[in-house]
Amino acid sequence: MYKSIDLFAGIGGIRMGFDNAFKDDIETVFVSEWDKAAQQTYKANFTDGFEIAGDITEVDEKDIPSFDICLAGFPCQAFSIAGSHGGFNDDYKGRCRGTLFQDVVRICEYHKPKVIFCENVKGLTIHDKGRTFKVIRGAFEEIGYKVFYQVLNSKDFGVPQNRERIYLVCFREDIAPSTFTFPSGSKKKVCIRDIMDPAPIPSKYYLSDTYMQTLIRHKERHASKGNGFGYEIRDLDGIAGTIVCGGMGRERNLLIDEREHSMVPTTNIKGEINKDGIRKMTPREWARLQGFPESYKLILADAPLYKQFGNSVTVSVIEAIAKEIYKVLEEKTQTNSKLSEMVEKEDKKAQMVG
Repeated sequence: MYKSIDLFAGIGGIRMGFDNAFKDDIETVFVSEWDKAAQQTYKANFTDGFEIAGDITEVDEKDIPSFDICLAGFPCQAFSIAGSHGGFNDDYKGRCRGTLFQDVVRICEYHKPKVIFCENVKGLTIHDKGRTFKVIRGAFEEIGYKVFYQVLNSKDFGVPQNRERIYLVCFREDIAPSTFTFPSGSKKKVCIRDIMDPAPIPSKYYLSDTYMQTLIRHKERHASKGNGFGYEIRDLDGIAGTIVCGGMGRERNLLIDEREHSMVPTTNIKGEINKDGIRKMTPREWARLQGFPESYKLILADAPLYKQFGNSVTVSVIEAIAKEIYKVLEEKTQTNSKLSEMVEKEDKKAQMVG
C-alpha cells in the first residue's frame, strides 16, 4: 500500500487520477487546499476522515504523516501565458503563488517520498527565458530526485479539449529508473458532441441577444488592432479550447445548440435569449472536458464550479501517467524483494558452512 499526500489539492483531480491507476494500492493520508469553496467540493467527493489543511505555508512538515507519493499541482497562474507572468514575484491576496513549489521541496526534503508528481502550465518551461523551470528542477535535484518531464495534450487522452500542460515525475535517486516513458495517449477521438448534456438545456445557459452584441463589438475592436481576442463558437464535431477560470473562459467555448429549449429567461438578463441557439457550456460539460466521471458531485453554484474545473487537471491524463509510475514502483519492489531473497539465501549458506 502506497501512502500519498495531496497538496494544492483543488477539487481532487490529480488524486482521482492516481486512485484510478493504483486502485486499492494507494491511501491518501494528508490533504491541503486553501480555497474554501474547493474544500467543499473536495469533501463532497472524498471522505477521508481527517480535516483538509488550509495554507500549506503554515503547516510544519513534521506534522504531516509519512508518505510515499507527493501529489502537487502547485498554482500555475504565476507562470501562465494567459496570466500576468509574475513568476517568483507574483502576488495574489498577499501570498506569492510563484514560490509555493518551495513548500513542496521543504516537505519532501524532510519526508523523502519515493515520488513527487507535479503539474503546471506549459508556459512554465519558457517563463523568464527558462530560468524559472531551471530553478524548480534544480531544487528537486538538490534534495535527491531525478526529474523527468514532458508536455502532454488532454485531447490525446479521451477528452475533447486542447489543453497542454507540463508534467513532472520525480523519483528518489535510489529508486529512480534510467528512463521514464510518458504515455502517448489514446487513439480514441472524442468531440464536443459526445460530452454534451441531454436536451433541453436550461435557458440560463443561452446568451441574451444584448450580450451577444456586446461580445461581437468586443471581438471587432480587438480584430481592428490585429488581436485574436474575443468569443469563439466551437464546432460540435471538433474540440474545445483550453478551459480557464478567468477572463473570457466561458465565452471562448460557446456552442450553437439548436435542440429545443425554453426561450423564457430564468435569470435577469438584458434583452431576450438569442434566437441562434448560442450558449455557454454547463459545469457538468466542463467536468467531462476534464475527464471527471458522472458520479462526481457538483454541489456548488455555477460560478465557483467553472472556476474549479478551469483550475483543475484532466483526470485521464493523470491516470495514464500514474499507471506508468505504478509500473516503475512495482518493478522496483519486485527487484528489491528478489535481492532480499538472494541475500537471505547467501546468509543461510554462510551459516551452514560456519
